[in-house]
Amino acid sequence: MSEIAYAVVESAPTDAIVGLYQAGGWWHEDPADRAIIPQMIRGSFCFLVARDPQGRIVGMGRVISDGVSDAYIQDVVVLETYRGRGVGREIVRRLTERCLAARIGWIGLVAEPGTRAFYEPLGFRALAGHEPMLHGGETDGR
Repeated sequence: MSEIAYAVVESAPTDAIVGLYQAGGWWHEDPADRAIIPQMIRGSFCFLVARDPQGRIVGMGRVISDGVSDAYIQDVVVLETYRGRGVGREIVRRLTERCLAARIGWIGLVAEPGTRAFYEPLGFRALAGHEPMLHGGETDGR
């Protein structure tokens, strides 16, 4: 296999990033969504892309953090034709190294069901006694 290049970026082509979100099954098109991609990249503690030898972005991942305390790895995705080649593993490894180099000791992520075997060799484990939660957008005003 040809060499994959990895780089931390502050910008990336919106269509390429949307394509990765679509590959992960996470993209539901809304006219305003594409407009936030550049800000999302810049606002991440670290946004990493993987490029094939032709320069095409084939994978990504990012870290959300204040840069000194906790960090969350999210949006790790690789195009299907590049899966199984270690690209995702290298993305997570590099993101983790970036956090550790910044002396961030608590690095978490919310893994999709069935991906434990992918993350455990990279040093992650289930967080016993905790459950991921998501705000539903509705409140009762209190």
